[in-house]
Formats: sequence, C-alpha cells, structure tokens
Amino acid sequence: MRYFLAVAEELHFGRAAARLHMSQPPLSRAIKQLEHDLGAVLLHRSPTGVTLTAAGTLLLHEARDLLARADRVRERVAGAVTITIGVLADSSDQGATRLAAAFRREHPDVEVLVRETDLTDPTCGLRAGLVDVALTRAPFDETGLAVHELRRDPVGVVLRADDPLARQRELRLADLAGRRWFRFPAGTDPVWQSYWHGGEPREGPAVRVVQECLQAVLWNGTVGMTPLGHTPPAELAVVPLTDMAPSRVVVAWQDGDPNPLISSLVRIAVAAYH
Repeated sequence: MRYFLAVAEELHFGRAAARLHMSQPPLSRAIKQLEHDLGAVLLHRSPTGVTLTAAGTLLLHEARDLLARADRVRERVAGAVTITIGVLADSSDQGATRLAAAFRREHPDVEVLVRETDLTDPTCGLRAGLVDVALTRAPFDETGLAVHELRRDPVGVVLRADDPLARQRELRLADLAGRRWFRFPAGTDPVWQSYWHGGEPREGPAVRVVQECLQAVLWNGTVGMTPLGHTPPAELAVVPLTDMAPSRVVVAWQDGDPNPLISSLVRIAVAAYH
C-alpha cells in the first residue's frame, strides 16, 4: 500500500522508486501483485509516466486513511511497552517501594515513567491525560475514573511542638475551632479540599507541597491534617484526630482503558500493599 501511494502521488515509477529508496523493478512487481490481489487495474502506464484509473483514484484516498490508521496502531503498540505512573509528592511509601520491585520482576522489559505532582492535583495528571495510572490518596472526584483502595491511613493534626494542644493524646475537629489552617488554592478538586479541610471552609495560607504545609505550621502556627506515620520535624507534633475518616491510599486509572499493563499493575499493587 505504501508502494502504491508513492507511485500514485509521484505518477512516475522512477521517482516513486527513488522516494522509496529502492529499485524500479521490484516496485513495479509489487504494484502488479496489488492489482492482481484486488482484481482491478489501478494505473495506466505510459512511457512518460502513469495515470490513475477510477479504481486507483478510489484506492488513493483509502490508502492514505489506512496507512494513517496503521501508523496510529504501531504507535499504540510501541507505547504498550511503557507505562506512566503519577504519584503524589507527599512522602516515601513502603507499599510503593514493594510495588516497584514486584512490577519490575514481572515486567523487566517495560519502561516505567514516573510523574510527581503536588497536593493540588489528587489524580496526579490522570484526569489531564498525562499519566496512565495514579498512585494517590482519596477522596477526590472519581467521575470517569476507576479507583481501587489499597490501604487506609488514620490522620492527625500537625501543630507546633509548643502549641498547648500538642500535649494532648488525641483531638477532635471541634478542638481546632477558630484556628487558621493551611489550605489548598482555589480551583483544587472540591472533594479533596473538603476532606483535608475537615469538611469546613478554612482561612489561612495556601500551600501546594508538603514542605509548604510544614513551614506554614512552623512559621505561622497554623494547623492542618496529615496521615499518621509520617515523622514530623522536632519543632512540630502530630496528634491523632478521632473523628476524621482515614485517608485512603488508592490506585486510579481511566475507566475502560484497555492497556493490559494497567490491569497488571493494579493486581500487583493489591498484593504489594496487602
């Protein structure tokens, strides 16, 4: 088909052969074989060049579409040996470390690309089409996404170590009434914002990454939530919140995506986080 397209566009076997970096006789044989397979004459040959028959004109339009589709298929197949994973830049995660090792053992020839995003994008580029799959935390707007829970982490409030509330063994959201919180910028997923703001509108400095959260507490005495198990700097303290639902570690992907590497990664992740 590519040979025919070259001849049909050049209307000359010699120029088409040069364009294809081949000699003219095998090109001519290939076109004759194509005409035999289709049962139709595609070209009128003459000493000065060639002209398209009605069948050749029809095939010219079809060939361009077929070859464009073939190129797209080849790109998709080539892309199947890579997978892009979005991760939330909140901390190191032992579950993710085990997942990486297990996935590498099962798919040694797959190139894994990792895209780290800040706390303003809980889907880690998934909704924007920048990644194939996301290892992140819920809740967030799940419209059009498939989400599988891997783990639940209890959460606490992060405070300055010299804050009177830092001496408590546990706290409730009501204990933080009237306090300034670090918060996410306008436009951040409202489901995500509501959870990390304790279900209430909050006032305080806008943050995008974990270090900005910690610095907001250290410098301004603001408060905010964090998953338990993260060791804060010595100047800060984390006190468990008893009336907050756990933070869910999840794997998410576009619902209906047929990429077999995604289903394989989800299966391996379930085992790695178990």
